[in-house]
Amino acid sequence: MSDQIFIYIALGLYFAGMLLIGYFAFKRTKDHEDYMLGGRNLPPWVAALSAGASDMSGWLVMGLPGAIYLTGLIEAWIAVGLTIGAYLNWLLVAPRMRAYTEVSRNSITVPSFFENRLRDNTRLLRIVAGIIILVFFTIYVSSGMVAGGKFFASSFDGDYLFGMFLIGGVTLAYTLFGGFLGASLTDVVQGLMMVIALIVVPIAAVISIGGLDETTALIGANTDAGHLSWIGGSVLTGGTVLAIVSALAWGLGYFGQPHILVRFMALRSPQEAKSARRIGISWMVISLIGAVLSGLVGIAYMAAKGIDLADSETVVLIMSKTLLHPFVAGLVLAAVVAAIMSTISSQLIVTSSALVEDLYKVIRKDPPNPKTLVLMGRAAVLIVALIAIVMAIVPNDTILGLVSFAWAGFGAAFGPIVLLSLFWRRLTNWGALAGMIVGAVTVFVWKALDTGLYELLPAFVLATIVAVVVSMLTYKHNDEIQKEFTDTGSMLVVARPRAVGDMP
Repeated sequence: MSDQIFIYIALGLYFAGMLLIGYFAFKRTKDHEDYMLGGRNLPPWVAALSAGASDMSGWLVMGLPGAIYLTGLIEAWIAVGLTIGAYLNWLLVAPRMRAYTEVSRNSITVPSFFENRLRDNTRLLRIVAGIIILVFFTIYVSSGMVAGGKFFASSFDGDYLFGMFLIGGVTLAYTLFGGFLGASLTDVVQGLMMVIALIVVPIAAVISIGGLDETTALIGANTDAGHLSWIGGSVLTGGTVLAIVSALAWGLGYFGQPHILVRFMALRSPQEAKSARRIGISWMVISLIGAVLSGLVGIAYMAAKGIDLADSETVVLIMSKTLLHPFVAGLVLAAVVAAIMSTISSQLIVTSSALVEDLYKVIRKDPPNPKTLVLMGRAAVLIVALIAIVMAIVPNDTILGLVSFAWAGFGAAFGPIVLLSLFWRRLTNWGALAGMIVGAVTVFVWKALDTGLYELLPAFVLATIVAVVVSMLTYKHNDEIQKEFTDTGSMLVVARPRAVGDMP
């Protein structure tokens, strides 16, 4: 049996497993809230691994190792910033988001939470938030399609478009029918596959090279001094400081990512955020260390084997194919696909909710049939996926470039509003709307200016300032809002008894 057949068998088993999980979730999805939020019944370990897997995407196993391989350890500051941001997100936002969204009229999407929390009778806040989700998530999903195409082109010397359509098609299938629960359960499997792959590949490469000493020597011989420095060289320059600050600023983005926030909203209780945080951060730290080491060890491995790497973002793929038994390599390659698919599926669900829950239901005055809403949610998943595929046919940026822009858009538009909604009583609908628009627009403007500073940081700061100032100018006391704010605090210290039969 040829090596390629083993790889195809491994990938085939993975794809079949994802479709079976999607079918299982389909049988358990009975209404619109189930489709969009899994009935608020996710155990901590499912929420943690699902949030991590949907967060990292192809960036974890392709983008970050490629950046480390090409530029050096200075790129690892992104991993540091993300770890700090993710920890604070689980610590501060997760329990309060879970409680507040239930207290505030059982909000099942981020835009509906903004509207309910701030009693926005104009509906503008919900509509603008829904539009922002559509714009940035279409770009985000497109980055996943690009990663899928690159994966097939580099792993099998295959056709970019075929790979993109295959990965996009399978992801679309299990998301279309399984909804939020399908996306979450497949994320658990995908998250485990990703972390195992990022442990196995660099270890196997070091063994193949001849040990740590030989690996270190080869890295030093094939890079300049700045490659292994956290500051990019022996002298800390203004440009280096800007690069480090920009990398650390990635952590701010966590507070505004809808596909992560909905995992918090779907927990069984606010109290379970603590155990979910421990699981999620452990997974994240191990995965990020593995990704950084894969990029560094890849330098030594390519030099030792005389491989000329055309695309740095394929370093993990190339090592997997040349180091491991074909079937094991196929499983590692499936982990790369898992990283891509987990994020696409989560983003499609949130985008679907924006179209149906935050735009269609706002426009339609009569309450629609629940079954109709589920069908519309699936139709929305299909439409957004098709648009993203069309955008990815001719990619005009790297995977990391596409992800960083979408990450900045959500972080700046939603991050300040989420934090202020949860922790500041005096936020108003007009303050939230102004901050959201300023955050989104600043991301586009700052990106065009090309200053060298990651657009998320100035956009986040400006959005926060505008939201606070406008809120102070427009604040009016509302007894209902004040009561919900107080009730949320009370809910955080009262555990909800687990219902009989609670399970993912």
